[in-house]
Amino acid sequence: MIRKTACSAIVLLVIAGSTPAFATNGMNLEGYGAKSMAMGGTGMAYDTGNSAAMNNPATLGFIREGSSEIGIGVRGLHPDVRLSYGPYSDKSGSMAFYMPSLSYMRRDGRISWGAAVLSQGGMGTDFGSDSPIFAGGRSLIGSMVSMSGESISTEVGVGRLMFPIAFHITESTTLGASLDFVWAGMDLQMDMDGNHFGKMMAGLGGSVGGTMAGTLGSMMSPSGITDINYARFNFSNDTPWTGEAKGYGAGFKLGFTHEFSKEVAIGAAYHSQTSISDLETSKATISFAGVMSSTTPFSQSLTGKIKVHDFEWPATFAAGVALRPSDRLMIACDMKYINWSAVMSKFSMSFTADNVPSNGYFAGQTLDVTMKQNWEDQTVWSLGLQYMATDRLALRAGASFAKNPVPDQYLNPLFPAITENHYTCGFGYRLNKVSSIAAAFTWAPEVKVANGDGMTISHSQINWGLNYVHEL
Repeated sequence: MIRKTACSAIVLLVIAGSTPAFATNGMNLEGYGAKSMAMGGTGMAYDTGNSAAMNNPATLGFIREGSSEIGIGVRGLHPDVRLSYGPYSDKSGSMAFYMPSLSYMRRDGRISWGAAVLSQGGMGTDFGSDSPIFAGGRSLIGSMVSMSGESISTEVGVGRLMFPIAFHITESTTLGASLDFVWAGMDLQMDMDGNHFGKMMAGLGGSVGGTMAGTLGSMMSPSGITDINYARFNFSNDTPWTGEAKGYGAGFKLGFTHEFSKEVAIGAAYHSQTSISDLETSKATISFAGVMSSTTPFSQSLTGKIKVHDFEWPATFAAGVALRPSDRLMIACDMKYINWSAVMSKFSMSFTADNVPSNGYFAGQTLDVTMKQNWEDQTVWSLGLQYMATDRLALRAGASFAKNPVPDQYLNPLFPAITENHYTCGFGYRLNKVSSIAAAFTWAPEVKVANGDGMTISHSQINWGLNYVHEL
């Protein structure tokens, strides 16, 4: 019976966990599981339930011996992203995202094991097709020009299917590990005006290369192309479950916990950097618009394949302590170090045009585009409290503190991962001997930044989480 239940849960996990997440510490969620989330994102040194698969797999050792649990969760994220540039302002229409999770865990003697799936994080915006911010720009030679007038949006999501295991090496010390299957999806609908495109061709803020760039350059002449208004990149689908460009890979986690006494416990975990394949799709387009012979408008739309290179989730090291001054009170404090600089130094993609007549001179050619990001590493400090108001009701609160990892100069309004501090609360309630629920609420205050183009970008969030656990 247990094996059948576990296999059924794993099948549902894969279906449930593929939705994108839009996150708060860079691209990380501020906490995983309603208990950890309500307690400021802590979770290294105490029982976070089935969410241990994402936090610290060694804490699975706190599960009661001989028991097994199925956990079901849903997460709601509600970002508020606003832009202003001169007299113009706009607001992202991406304001609500819902992410399910599912897990199965069991403890047999010294060994705890199971499977879980969830959305790890991501980011995204949607400014539609009528945004005044993205309606115009400057051409290659500096003239004010109109952009495509088409939709401007981004969506990035990363999910994990995890197989954690924990082993009690002594009564007070537990080691844990998890092997994770990771997938990522991305949508991108972006106009780049000719001015920025030209700067990147000159190596400023990024680079533009490949055979297509060479052909485009050779066409720049008084009798050929005399100006470029914009280049548009488009790969997107309509599904809420995953982006158009997809990649797959793996990662792992290691962790430990040690209880010095009933009052004091410590724990730590290492999450490896992922190894994900290039995010690919054969349903991409690139469009150019500009001027030929100084007066004649031209446009060219190309179909082809796009690859987003080297998109990875960073390595993370976390450590924490849990204190129990009394039977009813627990205090937890964690530190996380997220190595963003190793994986977010640039955004790099290659477009290869289909070798078809409609692609004209560019058929079969490749355009390589790299945009600088130079994210900084991030240290997150988290504090959480739990008070058992009754034998069934646990009241929780917490906070986390971090600095925005994105340098102002390279902040792209389509990837506004700039939130910093979070203030949390929630509760847990045991419904009966075999089932319980937990809820969490987070407020991330507004962070406002002016980027290298002088555009002001603000981002705040209100998020919530809800979990149900049933013991088999």
